[in-house]
Amino acid sequence: MRLLAVIPARLGATRLPRKPLRLLGGRPLVVRVWEHVARLGVADRCVVATDHPDVAAAVRDAGGEAVLTRDDHPSGTDRVAEVARLPEFAAFDAVVNIQGDEPFASAEVVHAASSLVVGGRFPLGTVACPAPPDVLAAPDAVKVVTTDDGRALYFSRAPIPFLREGGDAGDRARRDALVRRHVGIYAYTRDALERWVAAPPHPLELVERLEQLRPLAAGTPIGVAHVPEAPPAGIDTEQDLADANARWAAWEASRPSAIPRR
Repeated sequence: MRLLAVIPARLGATRLPRKPLRLLGGRPLVVRVWEHVARLGVADRCVVATDHPDVAAAVRDAGGEAVLTRDDHPSGTDRVAEVARLPEFAAFDAVVNIQGDEPFASAEVVHAASSLVVGGRFPLGTVACPAPPDVLAAPDAVKVVTTDDGRALYFSRAPIPFLREGGDAGDRARRDALVRRHVGIYAYTRDALERWVAAPPHPLELVERLEQLRPLAAGTPIGVAHVPEAPPAGIDTEQDLADANARWAAWEASRPSAIPRR
């Protein structure tokens, strides 16, 4: 299968206004994400999907590829699907969705999700990593439990697996070994992506505010690859951006650049 990487980047963020165009290491965040994904070499082609001409122009000025999509998509998944339908991307059998505010996604994570789909094991692929038990009480941390062969059973903001009252130390140890935090990257076959966005929101999705419950509830298998650790979280606030700039400076100093600066 040929793999297309799509980076959805919406301009209208509320917590960090004009987020894709805010500077990371002196260049727009969306450009940094595109540069990084291109460096990874995991996908055969990489494109930014955006709702605003300013974002598209920033990417193109940096030498990247950008598609201007509708501005009324309810999610990044819908934006990715619009791009995947375009004739110029018809030759790609699989798509990986890398968020436009995650400039530190590792090759390991992207490959782990996409290989589940490109390898033909699952129509949808994502990633999880081990997490400490205190993650169970954090609603912002999405947890996942899987079958023995790596298929997702359920995703939740609630503590899963749940330790029943009266559980002893052995039960607690077994529970702790099963805690997995979901890493929000998705790969899809073309058909699975289309079925995802064509289906109406499921009640479970609306209750938990987790869009991956839509295909799961519809019976679409989701493969979950395990990686040792999650990449740094996405950039949502001014403090996140300040922290990312410090991390980026150290990160850039430690590796060669495969894309010439302008």
